[in-house]
Amino acid sequence: MKFRTLLRHIREGTKNIFRNGWMTFASIAAVTTTLILVAVFLALVLNLDQMARNIEQDVQISTLIDVTADEEQIVQLGEEIEQIDGVAEVQFSSNDNELSKLIESMGDEGQAWSMFEQDNPLNHVYIVEASVPEETEVIANQIEELDNVENVLYGKEVVEQLFQFNSYARAIGLALIIALVFTAIFLISNTIKITIIARSTEIGIQKLVGATNSFIRWPFFVEGALLGILGSLAPVAVILGGYYYIYNNFANVVNFRFVELLPFDPFAWQLSGMVLLIGAVIGVWGSVMSVRKFLKV
Repeated sequence: MKFRTLLRHIREGTKNIFRNGWMTFASIAAVTTTLILVAVFLALVLNLDQMARNIEQDVQISTLIDVTADEEQIVQLGEEIEQIDGVAEVQFSSNDNELSKLIESMGDEGQAWSMFEQDNPLNHVYIVEASVPEETEVIANQIEELDNVENVLYGKEVVEQLFQFNSYARAIGLALIIALVFTAIFLISNTIKITIIARSTEIGIQKLVGATNSFIRWPFFVEGALLGILGSLAPVAVILGGYYYIYNNFANVVNFRFVELLPFDPFAWQLSGMVLLIGAVIGVWGSVMSVRKFLKV
């Protein structure tokens, strides 16, 4: 395509934006609203996914070693655990260390456990982390079968519910985002359709004088892309301003170890670029759908 021809298509597509007046405004407003929802859901889903990953990565298997096991058997057990497929890391924690953690975790009430420092009733423990959090249960079951293992603790019911919740949350979030994107495509498609119907006489004349289908279609593609990009400007402003405010004030409201937002830079900029790209793509796609169905040339 010649540069002069491309400029002509861009000029015609831009003119179409102004020719449609209120329809263009209504379409941009609707796309803006839709993309704001898309942006909000994307930010929410991606942050929830990151929080879920943080929680999943913190899932550990506490292997309580039999109190009758001697030092050699304890070392052998650690080696056997390391050889299990899917085990990422194995750390030994003595019963003295476990008692210290228990006292510290219970605050003032934990001081009552200090009397057991000379005669510690707790087990030595191997703390095991899985390479893939979803394999925690499988690894825990294999550890239970080893010698000198008194008990294996990993919060079975909680872990299963956690992984199930994360799976549902990701699926629902993705479905909502896809539904909103298709809504925006439908809105842009209808705007382009009205433009094509309004200009049917002009298009017919262009066809009679030898204009090709692609020559006629290109201005509509440009119009669709412009509608999508213009509709994404306000969502980008909402992302940058809103997320900056929320990110800087979130820690003052919520103070949990696992609940952390993705950092403003680069996340907000990446999300803004994603929304601009989504706007342009759905604009062009909406045009393609309209041209294919309603442009009879």
